[in-house]
Amino acid sequence: MNSPEFIQTSLAAAISLGLEPGIFMDRVKLTGLNLLLTYDDGCIGKCAYCGISRSEYTDSGTHRSKKTFIRVKWPVYKLYNLLGVLKSNENNFERICLSMITHRNAIQDTKFITGLIKDSIRLPISLLISPTLINKPSVLQEFKDAGAEMIGIAIDASTREIFNKYRSSGVGGPHKWEKYWQVLRWSIEIFGCFKVGIHLIIGLGETEEEAAQIICKAYKLGAKTHLFSFYPEACSKLVDLNPPELLSYRKIQIARYLINEKNLDLTDIRFDKNGKLVAFNYDLKEVLDEGYAFMTSGCPCSTNNKISACNRPFANERPSDPFRNYPYEPTDEDKKIIDNQIKTLQGPGDKRYQKTT
Repeated sequence: MNSPEFIQTSLAAAISLGLEPGIFMDRVKLTGLNLLLTYDDGCIGKCAYCGISRSEYTDSGTHRSKKTFIRVKWPVYKLYNLLGVLKSNENNFERICLSMITHRNAIQDTKFITGLIKDSIRLPISLLISPTLINKPSVLQEFKDAGAEMIGIAIDASTREIFNKYRSSGVGGPHKWEKYWQVLRWSIEIFGCFKVGIHLIIGLGETEEEAAQIICKAYKLGAKTHLFSFYPEACSKLVDLNPPELLSYRKIQIARYLINEKNLDLTDIRFDKNGKLVAFNYDLKEVLDEGYAFMTSGCPCSTNNKISACNRPFANERPSDPFRNYPYEPTDEDKKIIDNQIKTLQGPGDKRYQKTT
């Protein structure tokens, strides 16, 4: 079952389209429909944290077809059938995101599927691309000509060392840190400033300072950051790695929001000698009252560019766990919970705070 004839979609999308049984908890509604290319011989990437990295069987004997991606199964459908169902439900969504995998046919299939969606569905289209396959800027222009409006690049790691350890030489993978940043720059040139975003996973061994630095680096180039909290995939090499501490993740959420949406500079964020974030030169009450910092970050919806259309419910946590990325605007009760979670953070009203220079 290979693309372009077949396509995968997330379980949440399949439920939302009525293709799979299931219901969401109160207030949760999927607003971004995710599609994923699929091939019988899989992705040649060997990323240590990914549930669909290329290996026929995992150490526990799980076949690739039984693997998960971002913690849930991704059922496979015929592309034309899925688009037919979507045509009747497109008003329920804000955006479509088509994700490549690292496969020899992915570029041509991405262009074909993007054009097909553009001709039949009115929703804006984002592409999550595989830079390893892209050797010239003209490929990105072809994506744009086919109908893509925004580009996402999953850099994932906050440092070159972590990238190499989990995506490149450390696992025998094909991805290169320099190539990802090169393709990011090409994408910004072709699609425009802030029409490109990077994915960043928190919890792979980076310091809070390193995470803030890469968010700032991408922003200065013209790309915003789409934040993920690491959660172990059952069929990955990092199955035993724990998610980051919740407070640590909240700090990076606030840093991302202030850098991306309030143009805050790193000089307005204070770190200790171990790279821990200890203070912001910004009113944290304002951040809490708005609530946007704690929502899922991604390509924007059409009505409010501070709210992500790709809200990925429960991609980073179980329904029984505290939300790390709220898939809806936090309620007053939610904000009380978040306030308690970040109560140790300092702002300019705290006399211990001294602006970093």
